[in-house]
Amino acid sequence: MPTPLVTDELDLLHRLAPLDQHRHIIELGCGAADLARKLLARFPGCQLTALEVDQRQHAKNLRDPLPGLHFIEAGAQAIPLAAEAFDLALMLKSLHHVPLPQLDQALSEIHRVLKPGGLLYVSEPVFAGPLNEVMRLFHDEERVRAAARRALQKAVASGAWQQVSEILFDVPVQFRDFADFEARMIGVTFADHRLDAATLQRVRARFEQHLGAEGARFVRPMRVNLLRKR
Repeated sequence: MPTPLVTDELDLLHRLAPLDQHRHIIELGCGAADLARKLLARFPGCQLTALEVDQRQHAKNLRDPLPGLHFIEAGAQAIPLAAEAFDLALMLKSLHHVPLPQLDQALSEIHRVLKPGGLLYVSEPVFAGPLNEVMRLFHDEERVRAAARRALQKAVASGAWQQVSEILFDVPVQFRDFADFEARMIGVTFADHRLDAATLQRVRARFEQHLGAEGARFVRPMRVNLLRKR
């Protein structure tokens, strides 16, 4: 069976964890909170608490408030909130950004703040594909992504969590040109990619192998693990 193409991950999230039934939500590592804002626009009955460790991004988030959306500067490994407060926890491409020695602590903290039977939705990029081959020239995440996956498997094996499902899917990604790629993938606030001229040229050369009349089109392979708190 071919891997499904998902253009809007909110649709997949809603299918796996119906958002009209899981109204108190926490997102760990929200970034610019794009999905959080879309979620609240579609499901205005939800309340979402969004945590972000990057100070610059957190400050930007605070400048664009939205009813039902509460921002906190904190990481998953130390959640400054009460136990059993949430129905659903989200980690969207953020688990592998937790410092490796604190992965187990982060999953323990998420377990603590979820209600009994609460769900954890973890969406992580798979270390594969042409876009990954461009990215790894300056930002190789093979080690941290593997560590994040092992931490999830360990958490399930501990008996604290039940794995409800594991789903592989693809996400289309398009860039107008190399400048667009550089702005979105190299110049992000949470990373400090200082590429020397030689590295930048290698990245450009590999990227431009995929450049056509309509820009550069990629498919990013993703994996979702849905866990339930026991």
